[in-house]
Amino acid sequence: MEYGLIGEKLAHSHSPAIHSQLGTYDYILKSLPPDELASFINAREFKGLNVTIPYKQSVMPLCDSISDSAMRIGSVNTLVIESDGRLVGYNTDYYGFWYASQLSGISYSGRKVLVLGSGGTSHTVQTAVLDSGASEVVVVSRTGTTNYENVWEHQDAEVIVNTTPVGMYPNNGARPIDLSRFPSLKCVFDVIYNPLETALLRQARELGLTRCNGLPMLVAQAKASAELFTEKYIEDREIPRITNELAKDLTNVVLVGMPGSGKTTIGKALAALMGREFIDNDDIIAQKSGIPVPQIIKTYGEEHFRRLESEALREVCSGSGRVIATGGGAVLKDENRDVMQQNSLVYHIRRPLSELATDGRPLSSSLEALKEMESLRLPIYSSCSNAEIQNCGTIEDAAKKILENFYEHFNH
Repeated sequence: MEYGLIGEKLAHSHSPAIHSQLGTYDYILKSLPPDELASFINAREFKGLNVTIPYKQSVMPLCDSISDSAMRIGSVNTLVIESDGRLVGYNTDYYGFWYASQLSGISYSGRKVLVLGSGGTSHTVQTAVLDSGASEVVVVSRTGTTNYENVWEHQDAEVIVNTTPVGMYPNNGARPIDLSRFPSLKCVFDVIYNPLETALLRQARELGLTRCNGLPMLVAQAKASAELFTEKYIEDREIPRITNELAKDLTNVVLVGMPGSGKTTIGKALAALMGREFIDNDDIIAQKSGIPVPQIIKTYGEEHFRRLESEALREVCSGSGRVIATGGGAVLKDENRDVMQQNSLVYHIRRPLSELATDGRPLSSSLEALKEMESLRLPIYSSCSNAEIQNCGTIEDAAKKILENFYEHFNH
């Protein structure tokens, strides 16, 4: 291999997609068990590597030399074989974190910073925020002097950086700390990028805080690594461009709305326009249950169906780059709305009540039932969606309106 990424589990890595836009070299994912790390590195059948969990510290003794910054941080995420054959270790995560912070408007100068976690990424963040002039840095860990039981003694913290995996796929929805208990808080940085909006960042948004996820950090550190690989400077403006393109590719489109409003039909047309996978959440429920949704509700009741709906929705929304149609009542549960918004833009499909289909729909079998249902659900649809799409013309028109809004979101 020429260049690539080594780690223990790499199934969901975005590094190949990023490096394909940074250079013309081959970039391969190489999963390694711990007992094969040393032999692979020592064979030196590569030109350069990125290193991820759990090997950022394990590779250090295998290097011939380590850059001053990587030595100071205590971890290496980039390996390069120099022209003289020496294997040199670098840390480009430092630059990635610094650039992403600058891009998002997060300042550490003169501020008290809480760093959640004590692993390799935490060491990088601690060094970067201290170099940026933080007045105090407090590391929070499960068994440290400052832990999640006594962290409330630091309610004067102005910035929180999460370097733990809490809230990362597949454990979406978990949150390491309650931000509302920090009255002086101004900024939140979560190094996680799957999902794009963790529960921590969602709370930060609701509180009106400056915030950043880990995607621009990932792209920025890759840019710095690519410069080491190729010995060529890459313009910083490539970072937001690639970050934006990657975010666009990863973001799902979720359709919500009244039963019979056209979510499935529009979703299929939209998926065809975007070249994406289409998933109907009700179909997933039926496939797993072995019987159609109306029969599930008739046989086992609505409460049972809602449990199955939440399970299926959690699964389909954890993926990326999909078009997803939901059932009309999927928005009723707080947990479902949270799941929809983590990796997605949500669109409310609206159609006049008189035009909604009722055949074969046990919960909306009459116009009166629809009127009562809409009065309850309409405020919820509006509150959890990014835009409302009127389905009063052709299916193709509705699909194109969603497509236009989706791309406008990423062009801002």
